[in-house]
Amino acid sequence: MRNIVKEACVETLDEAILAEKNGADRIELCSRLDLEGLTPDRNIIKDVINSVKIPVKIMIRPREGDFVYHGQELDLMKDEILYCKRINVSGVVFGVLKEDKTVDLKTTRFLSDMATGLEITFHKAIDEVSSIFTEIDRLKSIQAVTSILTSAGAETAVKGSGTLKQMVYRYKDQL
Repeated sequence: MRNIVKEACVETLDEAILAEKNGADRIELCSRLDLEGLTPDRNIIKDVINSVKIPVKIMIRPREGDFVYHGQELDLMKDEILYCKRINVSGVVFGVLKEDKTVDLKTTRFLSDMATGLEITFHKAIDEVSSIFTEIDRLKSIQAVTSILTSAGAETAVKGSGTLKQMVYRYKDQL
C-alpha cells in the first residue's frame, strides 16, 4: 500500500508552523490561495524555511489568470526558482501552458532545468487543458517533473474523484 503524504498549502509563517505541529509531512507555500496560489514574498519563504523542519515546496506563479507566460514573467519565474535553490527549499510548484491549452513542454523543460536538484510539481494548470490524459502523457517526457497537483479538471478534487481514480490507476508510481 502506498503511503499517504499530508501536504498543507499555507500562506503564512504561523500557518506553516501550525501545519507542522498538526502532523503535515510537507508544506506548499503560496500567497493568494483565493487565486489558486501565487509566488510568496521572499521574506516569508526564508522565514518558513528557517522555522520548520519538514520539506517546503514553493509556488512559482507570478500572476493570477491563465498559465500562459512570456518574457518578463518567465524571467521572474526563473529568478524565483534560482532563489529557491539558493536557500535550499525542497521543491517548486509551477505550470505553464500554451495558448491552445496544451502543456508548454519547451518552457516546462527550461524551468525544470533551472530547478535541477529540487522536486518539481506541475501545478493545477493541468486542469485547464482540453485532454488531461494526453497532456499528462506528454508531461511525463520531462523526467524532472515528479508530481502533479490536480483536481482532475474539476472545480474540486471531490468533484473530480472519478477521474482522479483513473489517473492513479493509469499512472500508479509514474508520477
